[in-house]
Amino acid sequence: MRALPIISLTAGLLLVVTCAVPVGAQTAQSAALEKKLLAAKTLKCKFSTLATGDWVEGGKPKLTVATAKVDVAFSSIDIDEGTAEADGGYGNAFISVKYSHGYLHFMQISDAGPLYVTTVLATETTPGHFKAIHTRHEWTAASIPGFTSRPEMYVGECVASG
Repeated sequence: MRALPIISLTAGLLLVVTCAVPVGAQTAQSAALEKKLLAAKTLKCKFSTLATGDWVEGGKPKLTVATAKVDVAFSSIDIDEGTAEADGGYGNAFISVKYSHGYLHFMQISDAGPLYVTTVLATETTPGHFKAIHTRHEWTAASIPGFTSRPEMYVGECVASG
């Protein structure tokens, strides 16, 4: 009976070892993706999934998930200077940029109060498309369809160009 757990553990470890991507290949691929992301001067992002937060009766948090169609674009990206511009329907806005270990972060704080953050990962969804997350930290008393009035998180992908 004692042999069964040892056999199970050994079989599990063997499965992990044989199915794992070789470390050298994984490192080379990760390094290439990071290099491409670091060289980007523009990013065009499309987000197709949206989670919206709100507070219901009694102040309890509630989350609603839906499909979305949101495009976000960044230009004049300068990681060394920590700056970029967001190209949007309300004019260009100054963006603070920070890169850290495979995460490229864009942060915009509006004079009106809201905070928008977009993170592009040095990981692909499909070749040439980086995984991305876009959040909007915003709240207004009135909920207006088509406008951000509650906290939002979008999930999608970005294409980089130099």
